[in-house]
Order: sequence, then C-alpha cells, then structure tokens
Amino acid sequence: MNVRRRLIPTATLAGALTLGMVALSACSASGAAEKKDGKLAVTASFYPMEYLALMIGGDHVSVTTLTKPGIEPHDLELKPRQAAQLGESDVILYLKGVQPAVDKAIDQSGVKTVVDATTLTTLENHGTAAGAHDHGDGEQDGHDDGHSGEAATDGAEHEEAGTDGKDPHIWLDPVRFAEVARGVGASFEKADPAHAAAYKENTDKLVTKLNGLNTSFKTGLADTATKTFITTHAAFGYLAERYGLEQEAIAGIDPESEPSPARVKELATVAKREKVTTVFFETLASDRTAKTLAGDSGLKTDVLDPLEGITDKTRGRDYIQVMRSNLAALRTALGAKDLT
Repeated sequence: MNVRRRLIPTATLAGALTLGMVALSACSASGAAEKKDGKLAVTASFYPMEYLALMIGGDHVSVTTLTKPGIEPHDLELKPRQAAQLGESDVILYLKGVQPAVDKAIDQSGVKTVVDATTLTTLENHGTAAGAHDHGDGEQDGHDDGHSGEAATDGAEHEEAGTDGKDPHIWLDPVRFAEVARGVGASFEKADPAHAAAYKENTDKLVTKLNGLNTSFKTGLADTATKTFITTHAAFGYLAERYGLEQEAIAGIDPESEPSPARVKELATVAKREKVTTVFFETLASDRTAKTLAGDSGLKTDVLDPLEGITDKTRGRDYIQVMRSNLAALRTALGAKDLT
C-alpha cells in the first residue's frame, strides 16, 4: 500500500482562505504595523524558517509558525485563523515548494514583505537513481551530480511543487543556509529600519555559528571507512554533495512514497558493496521500510533528522544541536576516524 501525502483540495483551501479573509476584516483597523508590542510580526512556514526568524529577529520580532511541533510540514492544512494571520504579518518567511497549501495562501495574503528562501541561494536537482524525476505531468528532469542517489519509486509523484523539480532541502547544507540567513537579515533590515543594526548583528552571529557547523562537518567527515549512507528519503542531497558523501535513498524526495522491490534489492547490493552499516530513518515519517531493509540486510538503524519539524524527541534542541547530532550519527555509521 502506498502511503501518500494528502494535498489539500482546492475547494477546501479556497474555503479556508475566504473564511480567513473574513476573520481578517474583523480585526483592528490599525493593522499589523501598529501592534501593541511594537515588534515586527513574522510568520514562518515551518521550523527551518522559524529558526532563522528567531535567531535573526531576536527581541525585535514576534514569530508565529504555521506548522506546529510534531506535524509533518507537507501535510499542513491551513485553518481559517492561520489564513487570516498571514494577512496580518509584517513579514512572511517561507520556502516555496515544501508546502503547496502555504504557497497558495501566501499568494493571496496581500503582505508586502514576502521572503522566499529559495530565491536566496542556489537550488539543484537531486533526481532519481535513474537520472530523472517525474513531476506527474510527463516532464522529467535528468541529472547526475555524482553525489547523491535517489530511489526509483513505484510511480509516486513529486508533490513538493513550486521548485521546478529541484531539491528544496537547502537548510541541511550549512553553507547554503548561511546564504539564506543573510538574505533574511537584509529583508528584516528593510522591513524594520529602526532595528537594522540589531538584525545585522544577529545575522552575523548566526552566520558565524553556521560556518562553525560547516567546519565541524567538513572535519568530522573527511576520513571515513565508507562515503555511502542509506536514508529513508532523499533529503540529504545538499549535505552529501557538500561533504563528498553518497546518499542512497529508499524513497525519493517524498518521504512517504514506497520503493519498488527492485530498488530494495539494489540497496541491499549497494550496502554490501559499499560496506554500509546503518539505515537511517527520520522523525516525522514511518520507519517501517527502513527497519525492514536493515533487518533483511543485517544492518543497524539510527535517526538522521531532516529538521523539517520539531518533535517531542527534539523539543528543547535547536537547529545547531540537531545538526550536530546528525553529524555524530553519520560519523558512527560511516566509520569516521577519531579526531585528534
């Protein structure tokens, strides 16, 4: 049985947006620019964008996130109040292509400052193992970047629309995420000039942290027994490319799609050939296929968190801490030599 993400029906989305706009019209005429706390009202689409808003905005922003902890961001269904909240924002921060329902709502929000993280760095194709990715419209993107394999699935569509078939998981590459951070900082400075100096200072501090994280990954993964890792879905293409690793994904970009029997057999062969020790699963998707593959191949399992959302297990830890946990898990799985 192929477990699919639920795309929100157009009629349902339209109804939510209509009700949201009605709710918005009942709000105070003072609007978002005259809030009682005087803070810049930022709406973030999901956790990576929330993290940027909090770190860069500091005490001068009020951040609301559309995707609550424990919710798979792709499955988000906007409630009428959330649609209204978008219109009340001073700044909307999102990553186009991850949440189609959010993309559509933002288009109708009327907010002046909308920051799409995909425009702040370079996106790439991390297609299927066969070198092409099905958009569901008969068009395919071919690629072979030599750094990340991805599963050929049983006909599942790529439902992270809006990025022209390109991989949206830019936040898992600290270098790209730093580029996005600088763009977000500049947008905050423009939207709230009175606190521009604070936003710039906070951005610089965050970029320094991200640069340090990049150094840790580069050093920690430089000398390993194998360069190949198997994971539930192809979220780690940018990370693999950055640090010279080979990602082999059970599913494709969509973490809920199931692999073909041929792909499972292929992964078992890859695991033996490349001396893979571990099959990684993630926090917000089922671990069933990963554990089945691991059991059949005599491999261990562990968590590699794509940081699409915070869960009960990761609550209280931020992006940097979870990424360092990912680094530790990769070092163990890949047989990294001890750092001296």
